[in-house]
Amino acid sequence: MAVVQETDYGTPASTDSRTVTLEVDGHTVTVPAGTSVMRAAMTADIAIPRLCATDSLEAFGSCRLCTVEIEGRKGYPASCHTNVEPGMVVRTQTPALEKLRRGVMELYISDHPLDCLTCSANGNCELQDMAGAVGLREVRYGYEGANHLDAPVDDSNPYFSFDPSKCIVCSRCVRACEEVQGTFALTVHGRGFESVISAGQQDPFLDSECVSCGACVQACPTATLQEKTVIEHGQPERSVITTCGYCGVGCSFKAELRGDQVIRMVPYKDGQANHGHSCVKGRFAWGYATHPDRITTPMIRERITDAWREVSWEEAIGFAAERIRTIQAEYGRGAAGAITSSRCTNEETYLVQKLARAVFATNNVDTCARVCHSPTGYGLKTAFGTSAGTQDFDSVEDADVILVIGANPTDAHPVFASQMKRRLREGAGLIVVDPRRIDLVRTPHVEADYHLQLRPGTNVALVNALAHVIVTEGLADEAFVAERCEAEAYADWREFIARPENAPEAVADVTGVPAETLRGAARLYARADNAAIYYGLGVTEHSQGSTMVMGMANLAMLTGNLGRRGVGVNPLRGQNNVQGSCDMGSFPHEFPGYRHVANDEVRGIFEREWGLDLDSEPGLRIPNMIDAAIDGSFKAIYIQGEDILQSDPNIQHIAAGLEAMECVIVQDLFLNETASYAHVFLPGSTFLEKDGTFTNAERRINRVRRAVAPPGGKADWEITLALARALGSQMDYSHPGEIMDEIARTTPTFAGVTYDKLDRLGSIQWPCNETYPEGTPTMHVDTFVRGRGQFMLTPYIPTEERSNRKFPLLLTTGRILSQYNVGAQTRRTANRVWHDEDRLEIHPHDAEQRGIGDGERVAVRSRIGETTLRAQFSDRVPPGVVYTTFHFPETAANVVTTEQSDWATNCPEYKVTAVEVALSDTASQFQARYREQRERTLGLPAQPVEAAVEADR
Repeated sequence: MAVVQETDYGTPASTDSRTVTLEVDGHTVTVPAGTSVMRAAMTADIAIPRLCATDSLEAFGSCRLCTVEIEGRKGYPASCHTNVEPGMVVRTQTPALEKLRRGVMELYISDHPLDCLTCSANGNCELQDMAGAVGLREVRYGYEGANHLDAPVDDSNPYFSFDPSKCIVCSRCVRACEEVQGTFALTVHGRGFESVISAGQQDPFLDSECVSCGACVQACPTATLQEKTVIEHGQPERSVITTCGYCGVGCSFKAELRGDQVIRMVPYKDGQANHGHSCVKGRFAWGYATHPDRITTPMIRERITDAWREVSWEEAIGFAAERIRTIQAEYGRGAAGAITSSRCTNEETYLVQKLARAVFATNNVDTCARVCHSPTGYGLKTAFGTSAGTQDFDSVEDADVILVIGANPTDAHPVFASQMKRRLREGAGLIVVDPRRIDLVRTPHVEADYHLQLRPGTNVALVNALAHVIVTEGLADEAFVAERCEAEAYADWREFIARPENAPEAVADVTGVPAETLRGAARLYARADNAAIYYGLGVTEHSQGSTMVMGMANLAMLTGNLGRRGVGVNPLRGQNNVQGSCDMGSFPHEFPGYRHVANDEVRGIFEREWGLDLDSEPGLRIPNMIDAAIDGSFKAIYIQGEDILQSDPNIQHIAAGLEAMECVIVQDLFLNETASYAHVFLPGSTFLEKDGTFTNAERRINRVRRAVAPPGGKADWEITLALARALGSQMDYSHPGEIMDEIARTTPTFAGVTYDKLDRLGSIQWPCNETYPEGTPTMHVDTFVRGRGQFMLTPYIPTEERSNRKFPLLLTTGRILSQYNVGAQTRRTANRVWHDEDRLEIHPHDAEQRGIGDGERVAVRSRIGETTLRAQFSDRVPPGVVYTTFHFPETAANVVTTEQSDWATNCPEYKVTAVEVALSDTASQFQARYREQRERTLGLPAQPVEAAVEADR
């Protein structure tokens, strides 16, 4: 298979519904009004030479190669900047045009190295192609004059090189940084012959504001900006279109290879979630797949204090199966359970929950998705009837006001953030609700109208106050409510929300947000023609997470902001398949499709499909499994692609539960923290090594396609299948497509999904069925899934986790752009250049009170644990609030987070932990135990804890 080459039409497509017919080189062409002559010609397969033009950027008109002749017009207009007109007659090739273009190319080549045969872009260089296209055979100007051929190369960025000697100053990189990414890190420095591309104020790329999204590299028509992997290994020979394995945006990529070696990941222009854009993680941070830490051989051990023993797949699977059989025979079927992964495919997740229900004969199955977005499922299903977001990402292009609550899109969902910033630069209003000043509050050419910097844990009080203003000031869309919502429920809610205790003035002291600021934000949201809510874990990871989700649903229904583009309630999912893992029945009380296990009709569907009786009682969630393990009744767990000892709260309690089990099976890429307590390790596979599907935050089902073979020999679905068969199951599949067919037979929202349809359409947004055979971009258009929308009472109940004299600060947590989740992948890439340790952001006032200096090591203590890390002064957080990330296991941030959780779903309250911070020159007790356990697991030599923590960096 050759490298996939998408057609570049030179300028963006016009969205005008009217059409224009013209003639190009004797061909009749009909295109939308507003289309450039260049693009119109390309639709007829007539390629006009160009260098500064590409269809991901607005026309620029600087290279002057794309000139054409138009009948009845003087001169030679640039085809990129000239729009079509009815009856226009265009000629793209004439002797005069050929002469002009050759002259322009001579000027370019006269200041360009003639090293094409040894250049890394040889065979994939637009300058080279254009020289051939215009028939350039000589350069009359020579190299005697001034030139840029000795300009030094900037190799500071770990992933790409900048060679200014090869730059033609077409400005495509500058425009990509502005128009596509929205960072504005690049500029053209100087004028005339002195013009050069500059990162920042002529800084090295690594020291500039560049976020390494790769848009400039993608846009560059020469080898000026080039991936270092291409420089080292050569141009790729083939490509496989697949889906990124990082966040919930679900970007489509071309995995480009030479033989079986991945050379680069290039964002796929036809990707319907990312439209050819990417971030530093998806574009460059895929090297973890071949990292030396990767485990590729199954391992077993009798006790967790024993050394690991490498064995065959047959022995490892047999060992695991025999232990599970023995445990269930002694302790009962409820003594075993499973955890699915939001990093694995829909098909793999489906198989794990099937393994628990049909083979272990228990509903003891849970997922890491519960510890992040389970309140989304509960809240949105209660209000609207379905457990997912309401819009596609493109919907933001029609939003007039954007309300971002508890999310940091530029760090956690950067590709969608770029799309959002584009709309904000066009004039949409912005309200940010966050205890921390995230980048969106003020970033180049974007500034929030309101930043509601609330106290952690007071989300519900704030959303109630917003609704109170809308109701009491007569800003509600009463017609929408009357037509679409339950009247009695609305009347009860309206009476509740209008009470004085929900007024901004009443909650100002609780939230810390001035009443007039709250009122202004509420008016801005309510008066917009289209207002959209986007939210993240800062909403869900609270004791009132489900209440807050229902509060946002109330707000959207109250203002009629549902059922069309530009509106909605939209969760920004954290991992690549959080949505899919929920869809696939990973919760102990739900089958795939969010249907309760106690429902006889639903259970009958799976009993007939699987040929056995199923349990009607909900099983155990992860916290219940851990508690039961400590009590002695839960003994075996199969964990696919999840590190609960780093990601779950109160990890000392998690460690105690794992240690009490007799069979812990970990299936992952690396020996993670949980594997310290494992008896069986099964080497998993990356997204590059398997077939299947992911479902992103907008319900978009995307194909994952195998580019290389898994080094361990098996994809994750094959491992689960092997374990099931070793336990006596007859389940049998030869390809993940067969698993998807079973999902479609049993799950109504996936009824119309097939691999053939996904290949044909590119992606599908569920529900996909007879009513919506090609999917559903916008939910609840004419009616809600549940019929009428349900307003829910949302009284504010303060969390029990509160600051006091002993623990006067509130700790909240989040992510950073360069790292991902628990860091298992990104820590094993060059992304560590930007962020090589978790740090504690602390306001200078709080630091001064405690005698803490910037960069000094501090202890963070809560009522259940302690960890140490370095302090970083920051005015992003207000006094009284501290913030850290959770990407590095040596920090063990979750050793201090408590067991507080959402009342409806047990989603942990990661975002509110009362702590004290003090200077410290030693590691915490848990960090010491962590290091000792890790050394024992990995067979590392013992060393002082402080030195080990430093060495891990």
